[in-house]
Amino acid sequence: MAMRDEAPTLALLIFVYAIFAALTLAAASLPMWVIIPALAATIGLHSSLQHEVLHGHPFRNQTLSDATVFPALGLFIPYLRFKDTHLAHHYDPNLTDPYDDPETNYLDIIHWNALPAWRQKLAVFNNTLIGRMLIGPILGLAAFYAGDLRAMLRGNRRVWASYGLHMIGAGVPLAWVIWATPLPIWAYLLAAYGAMSLLKIRTYLEHQAHERAAGRSVIIEDRGPLALLFLNNNYHAVHHAHPGVPWHQLPAVFNSRRERFLARNGGYTYRSYRDVFAKYLLTTKDPVAHPMWTLSNRKHPHT
Repeated sequence: MAMRDEAPTLALLIFVYAIFAALTLAAASLPMWVIIPALAATIGLHSSLQHEVLHGHPFRNQTLSDATVFPALGLFIPYLRFKDTHLAHHYDPNLTDPYDDPETNYLDIIHWNALPAWRQKLAVFNNTLIGRMLIGPILGLAAFYAGDLRAMLRGNRRVWASYGLHMIGAGVPLAWVIWATPLPIWAYLLAAYGAMSLLKIRTYLEHQAHERAAGRSVIIEDRGPLALLFLNNNYHAVHHAHPGVPWHQLPAVFNSRRERFLARNGGYTYRSYRDVFAKYLLTTKDPVAHPMWTLSNRKHPHT
């Protein structure tokens, strides 16, 4: 790919690190109600750039590309674990599978029925947009860490290495914040959590249960601030069809074949994130139990 195609990504990488440094240094002169949301958006954009990098941008050399997002501004998720699970998620036949899709929010119906009532109520609240933003990061991290801990106890060296590297990567921004800036550590942690909350807006309805794999990924025709924060991943069906296309080209690819993409994903589309908020802020989009998951297609033992 020509380097000029990657210029927007490289420019954003420089911008994110510069803004992160500026915001943390300005913590003594600006109120926390300004610093924390701005920092959350910056960390969220860095996460979107990590997503861009794991798909092969901005350099042909993947190790060099990975190095551009090595500082773990978001603190909570090891980049290599994000990379491994997300690339596994891109095997479209497994999309939304309660076991084989690492990014699904659906549960096996038997698992769902076995949950205590309070846990079911929590999961239903998590299936509203406001719930996903408020408690989604906590529930997601708990499940993520539990799965990784099981893998580590089984001796998975890749997972061990991912967390070892992450400790170094997270140490970079933490050392900066603690020793070079006036930003309180609690404010940084809150901003990192806020970044995850913002990203939950994107992932909230990226996928739906559908008989066809092509019908499982959404299109949100939004070009506003959230689309920029998510690096146009709102054109998610386009991204799954063409995962190597850089973020800044996704709208043009969609517009060039708009009707074809909408026919391919069965019309799973929204006009904007405003529509998404209006429809789902306090209302669940999906059941927690996968509506197409039955004993007949259950491939894994209940755990």
